[in-house]
Amino acid sequence: MTAYEDELPPLNLPRRRPRVIPVLLLKGGLLHKPKQFSAPKYVGDPRVAVKIFNDKGADELALLDMTATTERREPDFALIEEIVSESLMPIAYGGGIRTYEQAARILELGVEKVILNSALVEVPDLSERIANVFGAQSVIGCLDCRKSFLGGYKSYVGAGQRSTGMKPEDLARKVAARGVGEIIVQAIDREGVGNGYDLALIKRVADAVDVPVIALGGARTPADFKQATDAGAAAAAAGSMFVFNGPHRAVLITYPTDEQLHAAFGTRDA
Repeated sequence: MTAYEDELPPLNLPRRRPRVIPVLLLKGGLLHKPKQFSAPKYVGDPRVAVKIFNDKGADELALLDMTATTERREPDFALIEEIVSESLMPIAYGGGIRTYEQAARILELGVEKVILNSALVEVPDLSERIANVFGAQSVIGCLDCRKSFLGGYKSYVGAGQRSTGMKPEDLARKVAARGVGEIIVQAIDREGVGNGYDLALIKRVADAVDVPVIALGGARTPADFKQATDAGAAAAAAGSMFVFNGPHRAVLITYPTDEQLHAAFGTRDA
């Protein structure tokens, strides 16, 4: 064995690593990042952030307009088109989508996936209509979840303001049956806090459905990504980790290197 061969990762390591997805939140056309769905802090211009994530080779990017639904606004199609034109990554967009026509327009602009939250319960046939035309891979259901005092979980819509009255796993089963190709599971209590994903919540939802689950809410280091996938997630997403640095939450847009992610997941390049 040569010295070079001795440095290679073991051949029995899995080749493909799970996806790691930055999540950017829009408010008034600019990026903001809240903590536990409140007190959003200004982060910057989404166009600049997209260029940085391009340069750093992010796997995908999720863009969410956090006030479009509560303000009863349509998606900002012009901004979405501009961001897509700048991006070298697959883009998923959510916020303000209530009709098939809106979803179709977004996908025709070059967005690869639309993300539905409130529409999952308010327009229950929407996800299936989109999937029937564009394919299930084009639709993501986003479940915002909060832990109750008694230890159970409830799912919410409308930026975490309205309870659906359903457990996350029950809502996940419903939306999976209606055509969504992936499900984001976001822990409201851990959003922006950096104390790790809610692994019990991830496992509940992942065990309930056959579609891939994306963990969101609580990541602080790449090691958290591995814990999320060990709990059943197919991919890991994060917001604050990629836009803030240090205890004072100074704005610094970053993304782990491929080597760092392989080390965290215990994978290697094909």
